[in-house]
Parts: sequence; structure tokens; C-alpha cells
Amino acid sequence: MASNDKLSIGVKLGYGVGDLGGNLFFTIIAFWLMFFLTDVAKLPATLAGTAILIGKLVDAVTDPVAGYLSDRTRTRWGRRRPWFFIAAIPLAFAVTFLFTNPRIADQNLLFIWAALAYSLACTVYTCVNIPYNALTPELTKSYNERTSLNGFRNAFSVVGTLLGAGLAMTLVGIVTPEGSADQTAGFTFMGAVFGGIMAVTAIIAFFAVKEPPLPEKVNSENIFKSYIAALKNKPFKLILVPWILFMIGVTVLTATLKYYFDYVKMDVSMDIAMLVLLVSAMGSMPLMVLLSKKFGKRNTYIGGMSFFAAVVLVMFFFGRQFNDIGTYITMVFAGIGLSANYVMPWSIIPDTVEHDYAEHGIRREGVFYGLWTFGIKLGQALAGFLMGVILDLFKYVPNVPQSDTSIFGIMLLVGPVTALFFVAGNIVLAFYPIDKKAYDELRTKIEARDGKQ
Repeated sequence: MASNDKLSIGVKLGYGVGDLGGNLFFTIIAFWLMFFLTDVAKLPATLAGTAILIGKLVDAVTDPVAGYLSDRTRTRWGRRRPWFFIAAIPLAFAVTFLFTNPRIADQNLLFIWAALAYSLACTVYTCVNIPYNALTPELTKSYNERTSLNGFRNAFSVVGTLLGAGLAMTLVGIVTPEGSADQTAGFTFMGAVFGGIMAVTAIIAFFAVKEPPLPEKVNSENIFKSYIAALKNKPFKLILVPWILFMIGVTVLTATLKYYFDYVKMDVSMDIAMLVLLVSAMGSMPLMVLLSKKFGKRNTYIGGMSFFAAVVLVMFFFGRQFNDIGTYITMVFAGIGLSANYVMPWSIIPDTVEHDYAEHGIRREGVFYGLWTFGIKLGQALAGFLMGVILDLFKYVPNVPQSDTSIFGIMLLVGPVTALFFVAGNIVLAFYPIDKKAYDELRTKIEARDGKQ
């Protein structure tokens, strides 16, 4: 398969299915890890948030290393595929372990366990996800075909989110009866099922996709020079910073929704609300692809996240007065905004990788996707830490009716705090420079260079 050819449906499906497991990991971390640590393992909210943050500090080392090493890997199966094939089964065990309550009474030891378990899961996931993501710019060089490829990826990623958000408590309930004071066994079962799905989807992607020929010129820079060079890429920085800010906002929202439906909107089914949100997001993806072709990737992304910010503010000001139908309608609109964060960033990042190659003539996709994946995890970690601090500040107490103060804290997280990060991300994103014309100029420059080699 030539990397410049239009991709077949089979390749798009085979590659896309890998993101089902990838996004399933992020979903169960975003939706359920904080709740598991505070309400099942009984770790105070601030310590739970800090444990998640420590996991991300570990990622600050492992993500760059994995990206750098995958750029330099040479096997008959390619550079990227061996990584996610070998790490698939360990990932299943790591996720199961993460959601297994160790029943440690000492808070300090419990905190250490949480930090270590989460760090382990993140490290194994890094070995799957960063090489997988780094394949995107290698599979096609077409500006619009990348948007199409990522449309398939994101359709599967929404399925992963649907499973992680909508099926999680059903799986917990299979083992642990609803209303049980101890959901330990249920969460372990949930972790095992979802970990298995992650492993299977990674293996499917390995067999379904063949890598294009390896580049003749190997990146000989050391790891520090590679990452310094990547961070000097202005277009990349102007999408990475908004990406982190958006991930903080999305994670704050999704993780707080469990508290929101448990303690604020107790008359509304969270399972139905999540299903509506994510089906709306999936259904809106083709719309985002069409809008990006008409208005450009940057403008579509800004418009989608602005709309999303408006919806969460509506939830803050009016959500408590909505009945169940009003809440579900709000979830439909939130899903439209969320779809922009599924489709647009993954179609933008390959263009910044091409910008780097046009300027320097060195292929370092793994380096960029190492930083990109770290940005996701950093956003989730900062969100978890922020949530823990705010929940404790507003006197949240697990498993009891909440005071007006703690409910207000939950509402702040759902609305203004989330919207603040969306607005901040849009301000930075407004300066992103690569549109269709600029990308075509990059491709002309690259083809001229490659033709001389």
C-alpha cells in the first residue's frame, strides 16, 4: 500500500478499531477512576487526585521514551505494530489490577498503591497507544483523506466511550447487586472485561494494517534533541496547548457527571444520559467532517468547543430545573460539541508532523505522538487533581446525601470550570496557522525535497 494512495475501507476499519480500545481506556479513567478511588477504595478526594497526577509525572518520562524508541524501531513487521501487539495482553492485566480494591486501611499505603497501580497501567498503555497513533501520518499524506481516516477512528473511539461510560455500571452490577455498600468485586470484573477488550482491539489492528515502507533516513538525534525540536514546531505547540486545555475541561465534565447524577439529578438515569450524549457525538461526526471541508479544521474545532462551552453553562444555570427529558435534550447538544473534540484534533496533528518534516527532512512521528498522548494524560491528571481539591474544598463526603455547599461545588465543576478551559483553549487555537492552502504548500516542499533524494 503506497502511503499516498487513497485508503481502502478495510484499512480504515482495521486501523480504526484499535481506537475502540484506546478510547475505552481513557473513558474508564475519566469517568470511573476518581469515583472508584474515593467511593470504593475509600481514598480521600485530594489524595486520589494527587495519585492520578503522580501517574502523569511518570508518563512525562515514559511517553517521550516510547515515542522516540518507536521511531527508531526496525523489524519486518514495521516500526509501530510490534509495540502494540506485544503490550496488548499486559495492558489487560494492568487495567484489571488498577480497578481491584486492595482493601488497605492505612491511607498512606492506599495512596502509594493507587499511584503505583495507575502508573503501571499508564506505562503499559503508552506502549500500545503512542505507536498506534504515530501510524496516522504514515498511512496517508492526503489532507482530506486523513480527516476521513480519523472519522473512522473516531467512530470506533465513540463505541469505546459508549462501552466505558454506558456499560461500566452494568458490568459492576453483574457481580455486585445494585445498592451494595461494597462494589469491589464488581469493579474488578469491569476492569477485567474492559482490559480484555483493549487487548483484543490492539491485536486486531496489528493484523489488519500493514505499515508503509520504512523511511531510509533514520532520526539519529538523541531523545532530548528530538523533543526540543518537536517543541520548537510552532503549529504543533498551537494545537498541543489547546488540546491539553480541552482535555482538562472534558475530563472534569465527564468525571463529575457520576457525582452529578448520583447527588444532584438523582431522578435522571445516568446510563440513558450517557447513551444520549455519546450517540449524539457519534452521529455528529460526519457533520464535523463536512464542516471542516467547508470552513477549515481550525474554525470547525473552535466552533464546536464554543458550542460545547455554552451547553455546559446552560447545565450550570438551568440544569437543576430540567426534568429528565430536558436533561436528555441537553445531552444531545453536549454531544454535538463533544464530537468536535473527537474528530478535529486527530485530523490536525498529522499536518503539524508534515510541517516538521517539510522544515527538517526528518521523520519523527513517534516523538510528536508521544507528546500528544502525554498531553491527553496530563489533561486528565490535572483535571483529577483539580476535582479532588474542589470536592474537598466544598466538603464532599462519599455515599451520603450532599450539603448545598458540596452540590454547588459539583455544579461548578460541571459548568463554569469546564467552560473556562474550553474558552482558554479556543483563544490559543485561534492562532493555529495551517489551513488547506498552507498544507498544500508543505506537500509541494516535501515532494521537491524527496524528489532530490
